[in-house]
Amino acid sequence: MTDPMISATEALRRIHAGRLTPAAYRDACLARIAAQEPTVRAFADFDPARVRQTAPQTGRLAGMPIGVKDVLDTAAQPSQYGSPIWQGYQPRADAACVAAAKAAGAIVMGKTVTTEFATRTPGPTVNPHNTAHTPGGSSSGSAAGVAAGFFPFAFGTQTAGSIIRPAAFCGVVGYKPSFGMIGRMGMKLMSESLDTIGVIARSVADCALLAGVVAQRDLGDPDLAPSRAPRIGLCRSPGTQQASAETLALLERVAGILSAAGAVVRDFTMPSAFLALESAQPLVMNSESARNLAWELSHHRQAISDVLLERLDWGLSRTEDELHLAHATMDRLQTAFPAALGDLDILLTPAAPGEAPEGLAWTGDPAFNLTWTALHVPCVTIPAGQGPAGLPLGVQIVGPRWADTATLAWAGWVARTLGA
Repeated sequence: MTDPMISATEALRRIHAGRLTPAAYRDACLARIAAQEPTVRAFADFDPARVRQTAPQTGRLAGMPIGVKDVLDTAAQPSQYGSPIWQGYQPRADAACVAAAKAAGAIVMGKTVTTEFATRTPGPTVNPHNTAHTPGGSSSGSAAGVAAGFFPFAFGTQTAGSIIRPAAFCGVVGYKPSFGMIGRMGMKLMSESLDTIGVIARSVADCALLAGVVAQRDLGDPDLAPSRAPRIGLCRSPGTQQASAETLALLERVAGILSAAGAVVRDFTMPSAFLALESAQPLVMNSESARNLAWELSHHRQAISDVLLERLDWGLSRTEDELHLAHATMDRLQTAFPAALGDLDILLTPAAPGEAPEGLAWTGDPAFNLTWTALHVPCVTIPAGQGPAGLPLGVQIVGPRWADTATLAWAGWVARTLGA
């Protein structure tokens, strides 16, 4: 029997060796969906008959099933952006990343649940590890679907922490590339300065595979051992005050394991100037989102949730000078970040404050994500343990902008060292 929980890269190895067919792998995923989707509720749109009718595929992704977050347009399924305003909306074209994945042989299993405009009100998706807890957001369905075995990888998007946090909560790998690496044509754009398309998957190599295909970049093979161990900065900030005791203990334990494996690990504190991003990022995000939702605010204001309206109205109330200063702050600190890293290859930070919160009304705090999103740098979260409630905990690897290949390679080394 085919195991739907194997990674895409392992499935492709078996397919190339003649020990597995794409149809068998797809059908194993479909069987998993049939058994668990009524509980997990990862999909905003799913039609198993359409999936089975998809013609056999060739290419680098050779029939690999993928999930597509429902802020990315698809010509064969509705794109509803987590909002009743867009219920039943059917685009004529695929988003560029979806088209590229399909051209490489991927099969879209369905559209995955997002929070409202990938920003606020959560959908119905639960955490597969404990259905009383959130899967995180806004890429809720993508993270839960990978964790549940519905597909080996999926597209997510991040404006603050929407890839890294849900991946950590669901015990899978999340990769937010350098800003701009994956083209955003066909995305329901909220923040021009922050929105980033990325991947949630079962392995670092899976992330590199899918992202590399759609970005047309060689992101290397993170399964290969590098010639040396990395130089790592153990970074507890920004956001230390939000971290649970188990997260801080996890970070210390992981640092010890990596040091014992040969890594040079030393404490690293972000220069105080970077604290300005904690206010600049929300100002830019909410101001740009409000302007990009001008039509919805003008014509369907009553269909926008109160919690989102409050943030949009706040964003619109910011002055031109405030917005200019926030952008200038981001630009200045993006330029300053490589010097702040010095000779370090990567930073090791928490991926989230702790385990996934109980309940579905809140997807968790992006305190450990928004700074890196604002800096436009690549981030990878790797499963690294469990919290006191038995839910997954992750650690986050951060590298310099455009050093995605190296960051993924170091993340692969970390994952192997941790046995993840």
